[in-house]
Amino acid sequence: MAHNLGIPPWRWQAPGALPPLSQDAQLMPSTLSPEALPAWASLQDHAVRLQTRTLPSLFVDDVSRFDRLSRNWQGLTLDLSRQRLDPAALDALLALATEAGLAEGIRAFFGGEAVNHTEGRPALHMALRGSCAAPAGAKLDQRPLRAFAAALRAGQVAGATDAPITRVINIGIGGSDLGPRLVAEALRSTVAERPVAIDFVANIDPRDLEEALEHADAASTLFIVSSKSFGTAETLANAQAGRDWLRARLPAGADVSRHFAAVSNATAAAAEFGIDPARTFALPEWVGGRYSLWSAIGLPLLVGLGEEAFDRLLAGARALDEHFRDTPFADNLPVLMGLVGLWNTDFLGLETLAVLPYAHGLRNFPAWLQQLEMESNGKRTLRDGSSTTAHTSPIVWGGVGTVGQHAFHQLFYQGTRSVPMDFIVPVGDDEPRQRGLVGNAFAQAAALMHGRDIDGARTALRARGLPEAEVERLAPHLVCPGNQSSTTLLMPRLDAFHLGQLLALYEHKV
Repeated sequence: MAHNLGIPPWRWQAPGALPPLSQDAQLMPSTLSPEALPAWASLQDHAVRLQTRTLPSLFVDDVSRFDRLSRNWQGLTLDLSRQRLDPAALDALLALATEAGLAEGIRAFFGGEAVNHTEGRPALHMALRGSCAAPAGAKLDQRPLRAFAAALRAGQVAGATDAPITRVINIGIGGSDLGPRLVAEALRSTVAERPVAIDFVANIDPRDLEEALEHADAASTLFIVSSKSFGTAETLANAQAGRDWLRARLPAGADVSRHFAAVSNATAAAAEFGIDPARTFALPEWVGGRYSLWSAIGLPLLVGLGEEAFDRLLAGARALDEHFRDTPFADNLPVLMGLVGLWNTDFLGLETLAVLPYAHGLRNFPAWLQQLEMESNGKRTLRDGSSTTAHTSPIVWGGVGTVGQHAFHQLFYQGTRSVPMDFIVPVGDDEPRQRGLVGNAFAQAAALMHGRDIDGARTALRARGLPEAEVERLAPHLVCPGNQSSTTLLMPRLDAFHLGQLLALYEHKV
């Protein structure tokens, strides 16, 4: 499909081992700022060298630029050729990764070491996907969770009036909401059987819950309260409002506890609220909130999409985990994306990242990525308590596909800021509207790179048959500077497996 769209065929390279650690990397103090590393100064020189170069001129000078700066792996295509760097700058970025001890960090990450230094914990959400071992003694038995989800889907869970539950509303915020909401929306149209409707409520604004309940029947509605601590103020306020709603509509004395389940490690607090401990499902302490959709926090996905789709999601993420763990940096998709982000933020001084998924199902992807990236990297303190003088996270924003073209893309074309972009493009089926959507993504990336000079503007206006005086008056208003950096990520289609790959790709990039 990619070749039919004009993308050159790819040279698939089998993953190898991580590059051996250099002595410098092994001995590098963990508190050392990356600015002190030799490659940092080299990258500053590369940034100065490339400052006056335009993207079109880089393509003219290197006819193999696309091949040199693009990678393909298991159907994912990562095109970095429209980023404002060249192979020499990329080599310097790879050298920085080696000097900074990234290989050692990846081994520690997958090996279960305490990479969360402030809390002294590992970060092993990958264990939930089967790509690394869980900590010794950890209990990962999801059979009760999956049995409850299967019973809901089979109509075997009844409320207080013995009516089967047909609607589940997940109440959570942050990582207890953004990931499950994104996946549910992305895969809803790909699942044939949806016997239980799924809604999500996060905002303490009463309208959020009111809208979720607008078409709900109290007798057949169940709330999942998702809060690791069972102490999140917004979540508890909405859970209490949901309980009040049930009590006002169910028969007097009805057992409203039959309309609740929880995902929490605070079983006693959930029981005090009125949730049966048998319906309270724990998640490991070594799974961070923004990485928790793979855990029991994914209960609404098991209910709404089914076990098969959830397992395919896990399989896609597991495949990407193994790619990240085992592939040399020069061909490692998340490593390359992370290094390009560092290049744009710290060496080119570009402060934002516009995330542009060309798929309606990914409309909440920018919001999910905002938390993932800005909550993870929106920090300034080094491990020794000192502050970094380098920039960390970019400001992440964006919107979906062609909708954004009729809104904020104007700033990309004629604004005064350079804005790096990620175009995320599921190629999909050979259907006219889908071809148009994919074509729009390619056209936008190309037009934003090439721009339009004053002569091009005059030519376009003359083609409209305008008088020469009008051409001269309007031409400056049609000039687009171009030279906007972008990454294009192609995926075969938006299904559970490839969505799992996409989410894990950005997790590891962060």
